[in-house]
Amino acid sequence: MKRLLAIELQKIWKNRASRVLTISYFVILSFIALIASININIGNFQLHFAEMGIFNFPFIWHFNTYIAAILKFFLAIVIVSMMANEYSYGTLKQNLIDGMSKKEFVLSKFLTVVLFAFVSTVFVFVMSLILGFSFSSYTELGIVFSDMDYLLGYFVKLVGFFSFCLFLGVLVKRSAFAIGFLFVWNIIEGIANGILTFKIFPKSDTASQITRFFPLESMSNLIVEPFTRLSVIKNIQTAVGDTNVKDYDVHFSSILIVLVWTALFVFLSHKIIKKRDL
Repeated sequence: MKRLLAIELQKIWKNRASRVLTISYFVILSFIALIASININIGNFQLHFAEMGIFNFPFIWHFNTYIAAILKFFLAIVIVSMMANEYSYGTLKQNLIDGMSKKEFVLSKFLTVVLFAFVSTVFVFVMSLILGFSFSSYTELGIVFSDMDYLLGYFVKLVGFFSFCLFLGVLVKRSAFAIGFLFVWNIIEGIANGILTFKIFPKSDTASQITRFFPLESMSNLIVEPFTRLSVIKNIQTAVGDTNVKDYDVHFSSILIVLVWTALFVFLSHKIIKKRDL
C-alpha cells in the first residue's frame, strides 16, 4: 500500500497545477482563523465574530468542519485531474505495462483520496484546537473534546465526495467535463428535491426521507449548517416566533449512507477500468 500511495503522491507533486491547488487548499483553509479578526462597525451596529462564540468549544468543531467542507472543491479538482492525467499522459497504460494490476491502480487512487481526507481532518483538528484555546470561554477538557463526531462526519464526507470525483474522472476521462458533470448532478438533485418537496409530497417530510439517499445530499446531511445554533440567531428566531427545533447531530445512519455510496463509487471505478480498452 505504501508503494501504491508513494507512486500517486509523486504524480501529484510533479504536476504543477495539482501541486499548486493542493497547497492553495491548505493555505485557504487556514484563513478560517481570519474570521476572528472581522469586526464590523456601522453606527450603533457592531459585529465581532469571535465574540459571537463561533470559536467556543464545542461549537467550534461544528463551525470549522462546516466551513472547511465548503473548500473541498479545491481538492476535488486535484482528484479529477489526477485521474484525467492518467489518460492524457498515458501513465495508466505504462503502470499496467510495469506490472500494476487494474485493482491496484484503483486502490492507489482510493488510498490517495483517504489520505487527502485524513490530512485535511487532522489540519482542521489542530487549527480548531489553536483557535479554541485562543478564543473560547470554555477550556475544560470535557467540553473541549465533546462533539468530536463532527470531525468523523467531516472525514467521511470528504472520502465520499472525493470518491465521487474519482468515479467521474474514470467515467468521463477529462477533468473539465468531470467537474462540469459534478455541478450538473448537483443541479439535478436540487430539481428532484424541489419536485418531491413542493409537488409530490408538499405536506410531509417524505421528500427529505427520499432525498437523504441522494449521493450529494447524503454528504451534505452529515454536517448541517451551524449558524442557527448561535445564541444571537436563536434570539432573532424567538423574537419572530420561529419555534422549529433543528437537528444538528451527526447521525450514524447518515454516515452509513455515505459509506455505501463511497464503496459503490470505488466498485464502479474498478468495473469501468477493468472493462475499458486502455
